[in-house]
Amino acid sequence: MTAQETHTNVEKALEEIRPFLISDGGNIKLLSIEQNIVKVQLEGACIGCSVNQMTLKNGVEATIKKYAPQIQEVVNVE
Repeated sequence: MTAQETHTNVEKALEEIRPFLISDGGNIKLLSIEQNIVKVQLEGACIGCSVNQMTLKNGVEATIKKYAPQIQEVVNVE
């Protein structure tokens, strides 16, 4: 998979997740993909949310890996 295909697939995954985050007053922005590590920034209500790391790993990372299995990890950059 090319870097562009990976980026496109990660964006598709984020589009699937975004409505759930928005409904809770938050959002997510893709910052970069480096060496199969996706860097995102949680926004809005997600910033101070006590379960944002669980959301990041169980929701965001799992969905991204469904679209782009080569991704190893998703990290939030504050």
